[in-house]
Amino acid sequence: MSVAFEDLLEVAHQLANAAAKVTLTHFRSHFVADNKSKTAFDPVTEADRQAELAMRQIITAAFPSHGVAGEEFEPVNENADYIWTLDPIDGTRAFVLGFPLWGTLIGVSFKGAPLLGVMDQPFTNERFWNDEKAAWHRGPRGLARCQTRAAPSLADAFLTASSPDMFTLESAARFDNLASGVRMRRFGGDCYAYCMLALGHIDIVAEASLKPYDIAPLIPIVEKAGGLIRAWDGGEATQGGNCVAIGNPALLSAVLERLGPPKGSQ
Repeated sequence: MSVAFEDLLEVAHQLANAAAKVTLTHFRSHFVADNKSKTAFDPVTEADRQAELAMRQIITAAFPSHGVAGEEFEPVNENADYIWTLDPIDGTRAFVLGFPLWGTLIGVSFKGAPLLGVMDQPFTNERFWNDEKAAWHRGPRGLARCQTRAAPSLADAFLTASSPDMFTLESAARFDNLASGVRMRRFGGDCYAYCMLALGHIDIVAEASLKPYDIAPLIPIVEKAGGLIRAWDGGEATQGGNCVAIGNPALLSAVLERLGPPKGSQ
């Protein structure tokens, strides 16, 4: 059974509001961050878990037949036509350090295709989302339509990635090859960087080792703003992995060429 886009968007805003009540209570407070990894520091906080639970409760009440895939808990109704993708705090490292470069990601896909995305940064009072025709930003200066920047060439482009730690030796070499052809690169930003791309301040975000909940909610925001998100091999990016967001689609071929495997490799 199909659902009106406006109804999905209304519930998505409810989810963002519910998550914000949780995350703002914990942000810049004295809390303990647990480690989800045995080989590196992959933090998770009580705010992550509580925020996701709050969002799941709203989805279950509004759309009990829909699926949910979140970062902190097991998926439900995985074969449903509508799947809600939740990352309660994308950028948990920034959250732990007190930096406001994190956000709550909420996505809806229909039969596997990204349909709706929301990125909420409640501390800076900013929210990004898309409707059926455009992407929007609401912040301290009011409501504005998002529009990517048409960088005329790769040499003029600004490039970001969340952290050099996300790359393997092989993917780092490919990222460095891209970085050698742009005007400037900078690390840091997580989901916030993709939204700055949608606003026209960044031209390329190239990242590796992403999970579906890291990227799927951002795809419709970036694309409705005039950009695109692809895997490094040019395929779909909905399942994560190595992904690149580009503000000016005309630069896609040049970006993918530099992100390709080194010449002579198999």
